[in-house]
Amino acid sequence: MTRGNLINFKWRQLILSLGCLLLLIACNNFYPTTNPGAKPLKVATDPTFIPFEIQTASSHLEGFDIDLMNALAKVAGFAVQFESLPFDGMISTLQAKRVDAAISGITITAERLKTIAFSRPYFKAGLAIAVREDNQNIKDFNSLKGKKIAVQIGSTGADFAKTIPNAKISTFNSGPEFFQDLLNGNVDAVVSDAFATLYAIKNGKLKGIRVVADLLTQEYYGIATPKDSPHLDAINKGIGTLLSNGTYKQIYQKWFNAEPRQLPDFWALGTCTERLVPSVPLQGSKLARASGREVEVSRKACGIASLKAQPKVEK
Repeated sequence: MTRGNLINFKWRQLILSLGCLLLLIACNNFYPTTNPGAKPLKVATDPTFIPFEIQTASSHLEGFDIDLMNALAKVAGFAVQFESLPFDGMISTLQAKRVDAAISGITITAERLKTIAFSRPYFKAGLAIAVREDNQNIKDFNSLKGKKIAVQIGSTGADFAKTIPNAKISTFNSGPEFFQDLLNGNVDAVVSDAFATLYAIKNGKLKGIRVVADLLTQEYYGIATPKDSPHLDAINKGIGTLLSNGTYKQIYQKWFNAEPRQLPDFWALGTCTERLVPSVPLQGSKLARASGREVEVSRKACGIASLKAQPKVEK
């Protein structure tokens, strides 16, 4: 090989190497592992659930759930490859084992536990009613009777809306869609996650909308996996590590500017659920202390005598 050809060859190698490096940087939905030999975990998420999942203009994923999953992967030693999916398709995708896990504000329910598995709870949330600011008629659950209600397809808000007598329910794929329908006057109220709604109002994303005083439910979010997932134990241990080393608190405060709400300290969520009495009021845009009614454990659903749960502490 001549000197000129050798130089050209080296330049081509350098350009190829730089191209590969730029390609890796551009793939910002892939997050590396501390264990280079580990196969990436395919994690489904719906990037319309702000502030839990957000897709930026450059297609980068961010949000509370995204930060949590990346931190969890770091302490557990695996890689994460996010895949964007509509929320209503996540359960079936997990059942078919086309992804290894899903994180997208997915509430742990007895019905979902029939077909998929969940990690230990990583977030305590609840449903709330959102109305237009000038609406003074809708004040609580009873006010929703016979009203036009908007919900997200496949959500616990959609399930809850079915219990409202004579309600006319409209379903949407994402929050921005049903909130726009509310602003347009096509529906009377939206039933959706309280934290996501309050965050959007606080940050000016929802103008002309307010949250009605009382939470309708209290729920736990979990990381969903297929049944008998080999990754569930590592995910649970990772969540425990983040809770104990202060990382969870840092992520929570970054997105909600508040102290984390207390989580139950139990692991047997593959076979049990917790039913929570809807007793936490909202004062303005802040969650207030519960009024005394605490956790009602469904022993029949759990199939065990008792559950160990931490005392409820509201900040």
